[in-house]
Amino acid sequence: MSEFDAAKLANAATARLRNYDPGHDLPALRKRFGAQIAELGSNENPLGPSPRALGAMRDALNESFRYPDPRGASLKAALAEHLGAGPERIGLGNGSHELLMLIAQCFADAAHSVVFSQFGFAVFPIATAAAGAQPVCVPALPREHPHAPFGHDLAAMAKAVRADTRIVYLANPNNPTGTWFGDAALADFIARIPRDVLVVVDEAYHEYVDAPGLSTALRFADDYPNLIVTRTFSKAYGLAGLRVGYLVADASVIAVLERLRESFNVNAIALAGAEAALTDREHLARSREFNHSEREWLRGELTSRGYRCLPSLTNFLMLDLAREASDLERHLFERGVIVRPMGGYGLPQTLRISVGSHVENQRLLDALP
Repeated sequence: MSEFDAAKLANAATARLRNYDPGHDLPALRKRFGAQIAELGSNENPLGPSPRALGAMRDALNESFRYPDPRGASLKAALAEHLGAGPERIGLGNGSHELLMLIAQCFADAAHSVVFSQFGFAVFPIATAAAGAQPVCVPALPREHPHAPFGHDLAAMAKAVRADTRIVYLANPNNPTGTWFGDAALADFIARIPRDVLVVVDEAYHEYVDAPGLSTALRFADDYPNLIVTRTFSKAYGLAGLRVGYLVADASVIAVLERLRESFNVNAIALAGAEAALTDREHLARSREFNHSEREWLRGELTSRGYRCLPSLTNFLMLDLAREASDLERHLFERGVIVRPMGGYGLPQTLRISVGSHVENQRLLDALP
């Protein structure tokens, strides 16, 4: 009897997928290195969540035997007030990852193409493949670009839109490069895209943005019903372990997504924690200020040691070594400093380094050869 292999039964879209690469086994590494580990590979907020959010989550545990609100009505209402958008225009997800996947599952298929940038967020090609859609990967800006090396080439992406294109994915700022484009460039881009093509702008790092000329894609939402903006509580709000994200879109887009969204996709603890986190503006301000100060200090220290750091408005820096980065990544790893190699993104000469606590950042500097 031949050995059973379920992979042979997978549908065509799933057969083309590869498992998500989460990087190193961090739980095992924490046991190995203990308090000496510097976790600088996952872009987490080293200040952690708001005390107010922690209190709300503890209270929510008392009702954990109940199913969560399948509509997330209270969090949607809080977000509506925070964003100035009606709750009917807000969708919730198990992180923005789920929402980016859900958009492709609902609106793309084998008859349609999806446009995204080379070196863009890894979920974009995954979502495209999972939907069985045709990927159109547009070459990124060159390494030598003065403002956005390896960043989105918006002009080329607009030209790449075809008659069969259903979705365009953008990330602003972009992960893993940290680069961005301003409001004027985005306005010009959206104006060039047909209204029957969805433009998805992932703003996972929005709360860290502090550059003139860049606010948010939401400023264009009223004029372009085909615009979708996704965000997350995993970064600046320090709630990565809860997995809660949201999107803002036209009410008709939300209605379609609701047909496929899992009924209880955001758990009760996450709903409570995220809603409370929105109210703690002081904690968010501290996180922003700490990240900006520590990021620029770290950039200066790395630059003084001869390393090239790409421009960044996020809570990470990309190191461009102009040589194979695996030796440096291994050197740091052996000393308990965990950074993220970018070979899987097609950038084997780079490393992505999260802005950690000052102690972690110093440990990185001390470990450099």
